Amino acid sequence: MNAHTPDSFEWTDLDRRAVDTARVLAADAVQKVGNGHPGTAMALAPAAYTIFQKVMRHDPADPEWTGRDRFVLSPGHTSLTLYTQLYLAGYELELDDLKAFRTHGSKTPGHPEYGHTAGVETTTGPLGQGAANAVGMAMAARYERGLFDPEAPEGESPFDHTIWAIVSDGDLEEGISAEASSLAGHQKLGNLVFVYDDNHISIEGDTATAFSEDVLKRYEAYGWHTQRIEPAADGDIDPHALYTALKAAQAETGRPSIIAMRTIIAWPAPNARNTEAAHGSALGADEIAATKRVLGFDPERSFEVADEVVAHSRKALDRGAEAHSAWDKQLDKWRGAQPERAKLFDRIVAGQLPEGWEDALPVFEAGSSVATRAASGKVLQALGAVLPELWGGSADLAGSNNTTIDKTSSFLPEGNPLPEADPYGRTIHFGIREHSMAAEMNGIALHGNTRVYGGTFLVFSDYMRNAVRLSALMQLPVTYVWTHDSIGLGEDGPTHQPVEHLASLRAIPGLNIVRPADANETAIAWAEILKRHATDPAPHGLALTRQGVPTYAPNSDAARGGYVLKDSSTETPDVVLIATGSEVHLAVEARERLEAEGVGTRVVSMPSVEWFEEQSREYRDSVLPPSVKARVAVEAGIGLTWYRFVGDAGRIVSLEHFGASADAKILFAEFGFTAENIAAAAKAVLDSTTGLAAARG
Repeated sequence: MNAHTPDSFEWTDLDRRAVDTARVLAADAVQKVGNGHPGTAMALAPAAYTIFQKVMRHDPADPEWTGRDRFVLSPGHTSLTLYTQLYLAGYELELDDLKAFRTHGSKTPGHPEYGHTAGVETTTGPLGQGAANAVGMAMAARYERGLFDPEAPEGESPFDHTIWAIVSDGDLEEGISAEASSLAGHQKLGNLVFVYDDNHISIEGDTATAFSEDVLKRYEAYGWHTQRIEPAADGDIDPHALYTALKAAQAETGRPSIIAMRTIIAWPAPNARNTEAAHGSALGADEIAATKRVLGFDPERSFEVADEVVAHSRKALDRGAEAHSAWDKQLDKWRGAQPERAKLFDRIVAGQLPEGWEDALPVFEAGSSVATRAASGKVLQALGAVLPELWGGSADLAGSNNTTIDKTSSFLPEGNPLPEADPYGRTIHFGIREHSMAAEMNGIALHGNTRVYGGTFLVFSDYMRNAVRLSALMQLPVTYVWTHDSIGLGEDGPTHQPVEHLASLRAIPGLNIVRPADANETAIAWAEILKRHATDPAPHGLALTRQGVPTYAPNSDAARGGYVLKDSSTETPDVVLIATGSEVHLAVEARERLEAEGVGTRVVSMPSVEWFEEQSREYRDSVLPPSVKARVAVEAGIGLTWYRFVGDAGRIVSLEHFGASADAKILFAEFGFTAENIAAAAKAVLDSTTGLAAARG
């Protein structure tokens, strides 16, 4: 389904001129704004052009086309590598957008941003993230094929496509890329191709300062197909050699592929090439003029683009339309042969859930004691039967995270010896690779047509944080299942007991943290997350208990983030107790003590601060009456979140230090998480607010 074969490859003077045009555009764009990264974009222009114009299946007129290949620029600092190709190929970028590079409100920000610029498949900036995103995309492509067309011969399904990624020395030095590449080799992701820009330059100079391994031997050990192409006689990338290598990589469907190519940064700038200065600084007017003379451009002109170059490169629109039309016919044929799968495809593409899916959600008996991690596992297993697009796993903690959606079906390649191995399996084994798991989940979500979750202990969210931040930045509907959410995990001690993590994660804009109080809140939380997938996409982090907690009757208002779990015996409560997770039942017990002493006490369960703050002022005030100043918030972590809810008069029962190695019950008692201590805090607040009111009166 690709327009070119090795025998049909052509490289004309117009192709060369288009590549050189991309080079001078990169230099001019950085020079105009006064900052940026011109050198790598100049060096990579032949590679990016070859991918976009000669190899990759895409349609610039429809950047969201399901049948397209994906392209990931992992070294996001060289964003002009991508922007120039999007412009030349006929995406939504025009010359004025390149002139506006790195300026406020432009379509060409300093690093590519998903959802901001058509044709940008992922937000890249922190090195290594894009490489791991690409691995996730390749995993998603295989799972998608399993959903819709698993019996098709290799290469003959409308759901067969390739993930192309350019990666840099910096990407391959970051540990996340090693995690992701190891998993990709283990998974035999034959639909994944890395093009490695081996330019020997980093910010501190020659990469000999810190990087000397044989990258291809490392990738061979990971189980990848490896190739190296030699430069042309002048030192530039040889497009014929690259094209042949790209086609060979695409033909290798049993392993992921990496192609190493030696490049010279800022090629062919006479003085700046092969220097670290060319990495992150404008070349300067004199050097740009000299470069233009070398390439046959007018040194007095900026952003020079010949009409014939644009006409030639925008034939990509015609090729895209042709490939898209052929794919549509192939899809129509598939629809005729697979009507039930076609219905599934249409539902999933539309972001809809099947009719009656909520009937599958378990309801837990009030009064029972269930760990919320266990409840989450039961929810996943129940939903698995009705939502085939839902899949996921954990970073080697499935038994603890309860993330196994189907014990008989593991996402593993053909040839894996395990009896449950299935290339289209439901349960992902990410291995002990938390950081890349999060970035791979981002890639899975970016690819589309599935719903993914991944689990580990909450304390290890620190390993994942950069990728989680990017989930929020891109507003991706991924679900993190973080268990062992407090000192309640007990004897594993302070290295494993999260203290600052809830507040720290809540500080990430756009990330919704959900810490359910019990099993029924857990089921309601999962339902709400799934409902938001298409209509209000955002990443969610579930913080779940190791220990059993009392189960209350289900209340749908849990989906509003905060609600009245137990109300006061008085019309207006004297005091409001706000709690989350395993501390809610302690607040309920404290309420019983206070009510017995004649203190009207309301308990508010607030599983998600973010969901609660989305609600109307009227609703929020109905839960937390502004007139009630006596408030106590309870959470077994640092109290940073809760000052805005308790106000100046309130108190917080929190943990402002690390935990200890002891039984959970001992730790809760030792650190003040008891009904007695909560009730005492409530009385102290009442005394202070009553005294304050009297003083004001």
